[in-house]
Amino acid sequence: MADNWNMLGHEWAVDMLHQQVAHGEARHAYLFCGPPGLGRRTLALRLAQALNCTKTIAPGIPCGVCRDCKQIEEMRHPDMNVIQAVDEDGVSKENGTLKVDQVRAVQHSLSLRPYQAKYRVALFLRFQEANDNAANALLKTLEEAPAHAILLLTADTPEQLLPTIISRCEVLRLRALPISAIESDLLDRGVDEERARLLAHISGGRPGYARKLVDDMTLLEKREERLNDLQTLLPAPRVEKFSYAEKLAKDKEVMRQTIVIWLSYWRDVMLRVAGAESPLINVDRNMEIEFLAGRLNLSTARRVVSDLESALEKMDKNVNSRLLAEVLLLDWPKV
Repeated sequence: MADNWNMLGHEWAVDMLHQQVAHGEARHAYLFCGPPGLGRRTLALRLAQALNCTKTIAPGIPCGVCRDCKQIEEMRHPDMNVIQAVDEDGVSKENGTLKVDQVRAVQHSLSLRPYQAKYRVALFLRFQEANDNAANALLKTLEEAPAHAILLLTADTPEQLLPTIISRCEVLRLRALPISAIESDLLDRGVDEERARLLAHISGGRPGYARKLVDDMTLLEKREERLNDLQTLLPAPRVEKFSYAEKLAKDKEVMRQTIVIWLSYWRDVMLRVAGAESPLINVDRNMEIEFLAGRLNLSTARRVVSDLESALEKMDKNVNSRLLAEVLLLDWPKV
């Protein structure tokens, strides 16, 4: 695991964390930020391994094969708590709610001395899904955490969390990897060249998402369907848009995923309107993106992108999904 902690990309972050661990200067709390699939959880786990590995290759470099490293990788180490949002039945669920009782349970665990490792580690996944009470409880934990405790948080952006939480964490803003790096990784995994290129672009520089696309063919099928819907809706009359909005709003998770796909498409359009040289995400839709960009001005493209970004933020709150979908679709330019 000596080579960049066995991570793809994020060399600057690995180097910084490695140096901190090697010199005994690890912070008591870290916040790993970036879009899902970028490697924020993997990097947090590597840090936990570096802190608790019993057979380090060198100071700050975990072996990856000792009992502690393996248990941390599998997120079942006795000195590590993994906390994430749950649904109404208490089952872990993305885009659920991380609740105050979960944070309080971790507070008790962190107060105990480590059973097996040097540090007790609490890993809070997607902390932007925490409710207000949970966020305030975590703030108390950050202020009172014992010396043997390390708190690791992941979130899409720091701005989604309380400023007082951000100020108490070492914040690492992870950036998308070059498309070429993702493509090379997929080729090494046996993906054929044409498919590797397409998936690398669609991933937007997120290695975890690229690998997920390889493993789950339905993700590409759903993306194709949503982009076809977008093309159909652009010239559609108001009544068809109302009908589609009603259907879309019946499942909030499907609606969220649809908006994410549409947002990637409209960002591509905006880049082409602006004449930017950045690579497209939806490279297989290049011709229709170029066509649409040729019929819009930059102000209109920016507005659509902004509306979609705002819609994603509003979906994290208690908003009327159907009304939100209707407003989105009705505000699209007719082309």
